[in-house]
Amino acid sequence: MKGILKINRHNEKKEMLFELAYLLSLTTRQRFEMMSKKTKEMISLLGKSGHRKPFEIIKRT
Repeated sequence: MKGILKINRHNEKKEMLFELAYLLSLTTRQRFEMMSKKTKEMISLLGKSGHRKPFEIIKRT
């Protein structure tokens, strides 16, 4: 299922059903690839906005 949801007024139920129908149309592999892509995108955006990896704790010997 591909398309654009067009509604006159905000309707959360229709939006949710549209989103679920889209996700159900994807294979499991496509869903995981999409999640992986979004995760990388979020990490990149966090890095650009100054949120980097937390510092590492170094054990003293």
